[in-house]
Amino acid sequence: MSKEWWKEAVVYQIYPQSFKDTNNDGIGDLNGIKEKLPYLKKLGIDVIWLNPIYQSPMVDNGYDISDYYAISPEFGTMSDFDALIFEAKKQGIKIILDLAVCATSSEHQWFLESKKSVDNPYSDYYIWRDAKPDGSEPNNWGSIFGGGSAWKWDENRKQYYLHLFATEMPDLNWANPKVRQEVYKNMRFWLDKGVAGFRLDSISLISKNQDFPDTPDVPEGEFGSPYFGASNGPHVHEYLQEMNREVLSQYDGLMTVGEATRTPVEKAVLYTDPVRKELNMIFQFDHMHVDYGEYGRYSDLRFKLSDLKKSMVQWQDKLHEHGWNSLYWNNHDQPRTVSRFGNDSEEFREKSAKMLATVLHFQQGTPFIFQGEEIGMTNANFNKIEEYRDLESHNMYQKFSDMGLPEEKVLTFLKYKSRDNARTPMQWDNTVNGGFSSYEPWISTNKNYSQINVASDLANSESIFYYYQKLIRLRKELPVMVDGEFTPVQMEDSAVFAYTRALNNEKLLIVGSFSDKRIRFELPTEFLDDPEIIMNNYDKAVQQNGVLYLRPYEAVVYRIK
Repeated sequence: MSKEWWKEAVVYQIYPQSFKDTNNDGIGDLNGIKEKLPYLKKLGIDVIWLNPIYQSPMVDNGYDISDYYAISPEFGTMSDFDALIFEAKKQGIKIILDLAVCATSSEHQWFLESKKSVDNPYSDYYIWRDAKPDGSEPNNWGSIFGGGSAWKWDENRKQYYLHLFATEMPDLNWANPKVRQEVYKNMRFWLDKGVAGFRLDSISLISKNQDFPDTPDVPEGEFGSPYFGASNGPHVHEYLQEMNREVLSQYDGLMTVGEATRTPVEKAVLYTDPVRKELNMIFQFDHMHVDYGEYGRYSDLRFKLSDLKKSMVQWQDKLHEHGWNSLYWNNHDQPRTVSRFGNDSEEFREKSAKMLATVLHFQQGTPFIFQGEEIGMTNANFNKIEEYRDLESHNMYQKFSDMGLPEEKVLTFLKYKSRDNARTPMQWDNTVNGGFSSYEPWISTNKNYSQINVASDLANSESIFYYYQKLIRLRKELPVMVDGEFTPVQMEDSAVFAYTRALNNEKLLIVGSFSDKRIRFELPTEFLDDPEIIMNNYDKAVQQNGVLYLRPYEAVVYRIK
């Protein structure tokens, strides 16, 4: 197996506006990230994935880019960015940028020109279509963010433009080779500045079915999922191979990860198999769908471990030797992992956070840590719609309210699944606003910051932080964690996620309990003869006569040679 550096790396995701504010405007900035580089070095991470910092009206918190060559003023200047790259390199930390090229802001100069006429140089940079004879939208696709149709009428051009996301985010027309060349030119600009690669936002949506068919089986008057005609489109792999050929392969040792919404594991292989020369890995969403309900992601359902295990094991199995996995529990678009998959009560928060980290980091793939995950930050627990800032959350609140759902139910959905759960300010200490800013933050700080914060974790040798630190250190010491073969153990167990990793003469057994009760787990025969325990989130594992008696949310990792 090849030894690319990104296979052995651990990535730390930073959501800039919520990480650290140094100029007291309530918004995190590049200098705040630079200030905290020693903290990240202490944690042991290798790479920072930086969410968008480009110039933007911030309709979708920076993913609506109006200038790909400028830094948004609230984050700082290009000089600040250059300084961040320089200082990170001194700490041995690489930086990859989040590049959103499925759509731009409607304030981007390309779009301002495109909507002027049907025959100007930029007229085909976006996806424009005529109305149906009755004046209605070209098809029945709905916006992924909710709020109605994925098409918006432009009075000047007398046409509709496609926006899979917010109305203010028109989709780029990747079928136009000039658009692709503009993207590649921008990628070279940042790579020449020293970034180590890209996380490519919504990359599985760049190639649309040019017939723009209606999504089937949608009740009249309603809008269907645009994924039907936009996800994994007819030319997506052609475009990515071109990107690799013209840009990515021209730079040594880049890391690329594509966000691949609605991409089953069979298609993921096409993106990640190295012989195809596309991307290193993708972010997949199968394990993010295990607690979906009647209304999709917005539900109050609790996941079933059997579904979670089946999903994760399938990706471990199918990508082995044919690609590479990204490993994550949460990010800027998902709820906090300890609230979603663990138990964020005072009694079990720390134990379950450590267990979740164990189960994830010992799988094969590159682990991603979202800011605050390493101290067990929890969901925001907002009580009013006015506390939310996310456009999607407000759209869904309105949609569910229009459907007649009780406000209490709608707010419960948001408490469980709003993207804002991940976006509350980083909790550095127990001072005002958790040490994030002395000014009122752009979004409220989680009220539990006085109990859950970095300073508290750093002062406690048994904290979640130091548990993550040890996991990262072990990954650098044990090749089996990177290259070992993955085999599930006791898949039928409804409370325990267990598997082995094996490489040459070394073997690990990873056991994690997802229960708040004591659980009996029979050890495999080969692990009965006093194996070494290299990780345990309790003082000492309790086992007798080949049985491991797991306490609530206990994680144990055995090692034999």
